[in-house]
Amino acid sequence: MRLLGALLRQGWRGVAVLTAAGMLSACATGLSRSPALDEEPPAPPAPPPPNVTMLADWRGVITPADRDRYQRREAAWTVALEQARRLGGSGDLEALGALIDPQATLNDPVVPEGRYRCRTVKLGNTGDDEDLGYVVYGWFACRITRTDEGLTLTKLTGSQRVRGVFYPESETHMVLLGAMALANEARAPKYGQREDRDVVATLERIGERRWRVVTPWPQVESNLDILELVPAA
Repeated sequence: MRLLGALLRQGWRGVAVLTAAGMLSACATGLSRSPALDEEPPAPPAPPPPNVTMLADWRGVITPADRDRYQRREAAWTVALEQARRLGGSGDLEALGALIDPQATLNDPVVPEGRYRCRTVKLGNTGDDEDLGYVVYGWFACRITRTDEGLTLTKLTGSQRVRGVFYPESETHMVLLGAMALANEARAPKYGQREDRDVVATLERIGERRWRVVTPWPQVESNLDILELVPAA
């Protein structure tokens, strides 16, 4: 009985010691699981640099009809080139070189601001085999400017004058969304206002100072339009 009492008395003291140690351990553990008081919250994202235009994603701007044309641009190349070579046309097709080669694209498609000479090549036709398979037009005037909308193309002369904005897309091409002014109209409508005037195209670099704007399935006449751009002298 004396031994049992001694053990019990020593045991209760041990329990008290263990209980106190357990509480301290729990408190320490709880503190270690909570965020450290000296940790700084993550910094907010930096604001955009001044005078830099933040472009919308073209996928949120493009119309369903133009999205379909854009997605079928490889087919437009195939059909248009087959018709052009089979039916013949106006101008020297083979002399165009890389301009009509769908694989001729180079990296870094961005075109610098400035004035350009530009000419249109229409490939294929939407009629029958009695129509021309291609037409190579003469040179007109174009301008590339940086506006609040982004890098913008304006064809200044000619009876079909496109104006549109270039949107970044890949290492080899940008996407143009724009609209066409015809004949003596003062300006083109805004993109999306008139479906029959809307233009979707790709901007591609094909030489040291040579670019092309390729329009698959244009609204009228052809199955592929190419607008060549070279800096004005």
